[in-house]
Amino acid sequence: MDFINKYARFMRNTGPARVLVPIGIVLIVFGIITTMFFSGDMIETTGKVIGVEETVDSENKKEYDVTVSYTVDGKEYTGTFSGMGSGYNVGDEIKVFYDAANPTTISNTGSTLLFGLGAMALGLAALVLGILRTVKAVKKSRELDQTAGKAVPAVDFSNYKERAGVKEIYCRYDGNTFKPGYILEDADRKVLYEGKMTKNALVGARTFEFTDAATGTVTEHAVGHTVTETFNIEFFSTKSSFKFDGKNIWDLLHERGLRMNTNLVSKFPNLIYEVSKNGEAYARIETSGQFVHEDEAAQHAVNIPVGKWYYRIWTDSEDYETIFLTVFGLSESEQAIAE
Repeated sequence: MDFINKYARFMRNTGPARVLVPIGIVLIVFGIITTMFFSGDMIETTGKVIGVEETVDSENKKEYDVTVSYTVDGKEYTGTFSGMGSGYNVGDEIKVFYDAANPTTISNTGSTLLFGLGAMALGLAALVLGILRTVKAVKKSRELDQTAGKAVPAVDFSNYKERAGVKEIYCRYDGNTFKPGYILEDADRKVLYEGKMTKNALVGARTFEFTDAATGTVTEHAVGHTVTETFNIEFFSTKSSFKFDGKNIWDLLHERGLRMNTNLVSKFPNLIYEVSKNGEAYARIETSGQFVHEDEAAQHAVNIPVGKWYYRIWTDSEDYETIFLTVFGLSESEQAIAE
């Protein structure tokens, strides 16, 4: 696998960590600063509102700066609480918390020491979780790139389409029926394998019915909705995975020995996926225009990729279930990076 594929996979798999780590650092720094400036417990007293000024925040919402006076050891002080809500009038009594070591430091929320410690605790938790997710992503990448503790050798896909025994098949999306889904078919439009959705669901898994045309076997599968864990900062991928019978689709394919390398640069957005199985070339998959059988008519000869749903596949395998699951995973997760 080349560097850009490894980098893309790492960036996607560490998406949550790349959010959690900086958030954790910011919270820890904020907590340290807070405890440095407000190291002691705040003492409560009663103050009086002596001024109320209306302001507008960045979202044009009204806020109020409330100026208060309060007395500590016979000496009168004044201070301001910014960003307060409405309901304060001049002359009202108000709770004031001041720092015993520095009475000019006030708060309307009590002990800022606890606040600072809480921020540091949350920050530390986010930082640790982010680091653990990063370690997990690195470990997973290494496992995918190794077999029996050794690095997986580069798989030769040169002239793969022309190799003996390699045939071209097609995947098209059928959305014109009450059971929308995907169909694998050969050059003669003979159906090889298909998966049709029999039950949709706004929440929870959808139900798909898979049919192997060669054996006539029909199986039912629960397909969870596509989810993303990367807070919209993924690298060349809009979505991450989906659950197939309760399991991540890519984990299932990895267990079958499949690995995928993607041409992310020269052919983008007409993506090419080179799929290997147990270290051997297994399939070459290309995104396609809607008319995947392009040689049938002149007007269909121009291949304009439509993003997902339509693919051309070259393979020497007769395991159409695994091939179908691979394309199904690519399409349903809008996958565009290495796996």
